[in-house]
Amino acid sequence: MEPIRTHKGVVTPLNRANVDTDQIIPKQFLKRIERQGFGQFLFYHWRFDDDGIPRKDFVLNEDKYENSTILVAGDNFGCGSSREHAPWSLEDYGFKVIIAPSFADIFYNNCVKNGILPVELKEDEVETLLKKGAEQIYSITVDLENQSVRDDQGFEASFSIPGYHKEMLLNGWDDISITLTLEEKITQFEQGA
Repeated sequence: MEPIRTHKGVVTPLNRANVDTDQIIPKQFLKRIERQGFGQFLFYHWRFDDDGIPRKDFVLNEDKYENSTILVAGDNFGCGSSREHAPWSLEDYGFKVIIAPSFADIFYNNCVKNGILPVELKEDEVETLLKKGAEQIYSITVDLENQSVRDDQGFEASFSIPGYHKEMLLNGWDDISITLTLEEKITQFEQGA
């Protein structure tokens, strides 16, 4: 995983609440055994019609969001089943940060474990980002070190994140990386020292 300290990117406004993991990545695409390749199926039934043709009325199909790396969504994002494929598909599509008023707990943890920064902001702050993101090509800066979100137009908000999660993301660590930081102690234990 790559470390995240400060990330600047274009906002994709997904103005929907209670987006569950089956909507993020439908079950029929869970047959892969590797983590890559899921991005093409992200929000599949919202992005494409029954013939696989992109729906013109879905936000990810608009050209101005083509290289967006920040997804802003409604309350309770990532609810439903605990499938880790949901953050895999978001990350594979190109999203580095997801902002919402709240997240399902398992989804939140899976994001952190896969190098995506989940940011919880107040509902009115999220509404501001959704509105600005829908009106224009809108860039914001998410600063993990200072736990803030800001734009060049005067918007600024702060967020909290558990220290353990912050450290993982700042260092680009997953669970295996954290275990390897203790390699010397593990080796000593194995050798009976």
